[in-house]
Amino acid sequence: MRRRSFLRAAAVGAVTWPLPRSAFASEVEPLVLSWDRNLLTISGPRLPGETISVWYLEAYCRAGSTDADWTAHTVVPHETRLVSATPQRIRLQCRVADGLIVDHDIRATHDEVDFRITARNPTRQRSVVHWAQPCIRLDRFTGANQESYLAKSFVFLDGQLERMPTRDWATEARYTPGQVWRDAGVPAEDVNPRPLNPLIPSHGLIGCFSADESMLFATAFEPWQELFQGVIVCLHADFRLGGIEAGETKSIRGKMYMLPNDVPALLDRYGRDFPEHRQPGRH
Repeated sequence: MRRRSFLRAAAVGAVTWPLPRSAFASEVEPLVLSWDRNLLTISGPRLPGETISVWYLEAYCRAGSTDADWTAHTVVPHETRLVSATPQRIRLQCRVADGLIVDHDIRATHDEVDFRITARNPTRQRSVVHWAQPCIRLDRFTGANQESYLAKSFVFLDGQLERMPTRDWATEARYTPGQVWRDAGVPAEDVNPRPLNPLIPSHGLIGCFSADESMLFATAFEPWQELFQGVIVCLHADFRLGGIEAGETKSIRGKMYMLPNDVPALLDRYGRDFPEHRQPGRH
């Protein structure tokens, strides 16, 4: 009897003994968001480098920017205020100098950050803003510097992932270095004044691999203006506003993915999230 009682107790103990939180929590814990002085920070225990910093937003920009002075012509001043914040949701409001008001609803899950943006023009004249820049700094994620992160970074050309520097790498522009790819419907005169690649990407998706290549980061917005490889170990998928008319409201959405290194799975998810990017004739 004593042996049977002991075995029953042991069996009950084996079933009810609590597993250490660390055994499973990191697999399901959501990413954590914070925002301070125009810097959005994404953090999490599974994230290579533990944090990704996003200059949110770096700039609202005018058209006619490809061969123009960045400060004197292109940048339209703005101010951003924090509306509300929880660890998985940040709400911001930008007021742009021409009167445009842009609300940002930013939410995190365990492997992505979702952006829902509403831009409204309450003025009596068309907004001069054509596009805006979230600047994503990826030095910690890639474990690389300005020179070495290039080989970790990618875009998609002719449906295939290409690491940078890609084919037809451009080297001449008002400002160098860097590389810009525009959406098919965006005029070549209306993008970042860095070297403009002549190729049109097959996807509005840009990203990079982690230091050990076990994970990838990728980002996309709809509608999008350009993809950009910058000069502070950064990547951009800059979203398009297109000059919002008086009284008009536009919606923009975006994603930042932090996933295992499985490119087909990334493309499948991207295709579900951005079905417009699969339309015939649309890149």
